[in-house]
Amino acid sequence: MRIGKVAERAGVSVRALRYYEEQGLVVAARGAGGQRDYSDSDVERVKFIQLLYAAGLPSKAILHILPFLDTLVATPEMTQRLTEERDRIQARLHDLTRARDRLDELISLAAQYTESSTAQCPPRARSRPTGASYIATGSP
Repeated sequence: MRIGKVAERAGVSVRALRYYEEQGLVVAARGAGGQRDYSDSDVERVKFIQLLYAAGLPSKAILHILPFLDTLVATPEMTQRLTEERDRIQARLHDLTRARDRLDELISLAAQYTESSTAQCPPRARSRPTGASYIATGSP
């Protein structure tokens, strides 16, 4: 399969696919005339690489994880690395969930303090918390 078809099926650009090759993440066989020749398993590999990138893993970490996919032979170091990456992703999910929850609270707060309601109050009568204090403390 040619590079353009793999890129299309994996949902990446040709440039990204070439970058993955440069980083050693994907190795294409070479056909006649030196053209890259990919297999269906390469498409799945690229999708997995994209998933790991989206999770925040750098290419060097991905490079150390991929050999397990090829051999299904894990060393203690490989298992440790996989566990560390999983734990890092879990911590990130926790942080993202907290951020989302805080935004939900701010959206609810914003519904109470619309632009029209503040326009009706004289400036000195306003005793509302600032958005920054809410973000810092989590309470209005």
